[in-house]
Amino acid sequence: MDVRLTAEQRQLRDTAAKFADDLGPGSVSELADESRIARLDRHIVMTGWRSLRSDGASGVEVSIVAAEFGRRLVDAPLLGPLLADDLARHLDAGRSDATIAVDRLAFDARGYRRALLLSGTTVYAAELDSGRGGADLTRATAGITGSPAPVGEISAGAAARWQALAVVATAADLVGAARGAHALACDYAKIRTQYGKTIGSYQSVAHLLAEGLALIEGSISILRHAAWAVDELEPAAAARAARVAKVYCARASRTVCETAVQVHGGIGNTWDCLAHVYLRRALTSTELWPVRLKEVGRGLS
Repeated sequence: MDVRLTAEQRQLRDTAAKFADDLGPGSVSELADESRIARLDRHIVMTGWRSLRSDGASGVEVSIVAAEFGRRLVDAPLLGPLLADDLARHLDAGRSDATIAVDRLAFDARGYRRALLLSGTTVYAAELDSGRGGADLTRATAGITGSPAPVGEISAGAAARWQALAVVATAADLVGAARGAHALACDYAKIRTQYGKTIGSYQSVAHLLAEGLALIEGSISILRHAAWAVDELEPAAAARAARVAKVYCARASRTVCETAVQVHGGIGNTWDCLAHVYLRRALTSTELWPVRLKEVGRGLS
């Protein structure tokens, strides 16, 4: 594989980054800013990113957008509707107006009343109850009402590839959250002073941030391979690459996000600090299509 992004992929990354920087929350209080959320919802509909796969996007391109949204805690539904759209295209059902449910709980549910579920090779549809809060302050969840109804069958290969895409997309969100938390910690270390010096000048803090950067770089590499594998390898190999990436990225992201809290010191444990929002998002992304180390088949340190 060629690990370099194409010119079009770099343009997509830059566009997604600008979108996230402009409309993502800059503070915890902005998570409740209705005017910002309304602008965010209007603009994400205009981008068409929720139908990336129907429009022919690769796994790499999905991961690019997902990572940028995670980096700036963009609180508009993306992965759920995107994965639902990918399922719907295998059913020749046209554009999907649903999000995705996992274990009878839909995520990215804000604005959606219907969810799709995949069990084996059967796709089900279910109605949702009203959205509810959860540990992740940036993504609403909703429960399923009644019994899901089957809406179609897809091939075993398509189901395995879809599962690989779902795992890769959440791994990309984890990488984005790690990058965002690390940037937040670095910015704080540059301005917080102790004993007349910025805390970033002290070796103990600098080493923590350097180790976090090394974890992020490793995560990006393993994610890039898994995202490429979604479309380029056989479904079983793609699924294995996705599982390896999820295990690595989940561990790395949690470490980096916890380090961000630690670097902030006492303020990192307060509600007004964004560090806990990154940690919450990382923990919930880890539990979406979770992968255990023993499932990978070989050890990872």
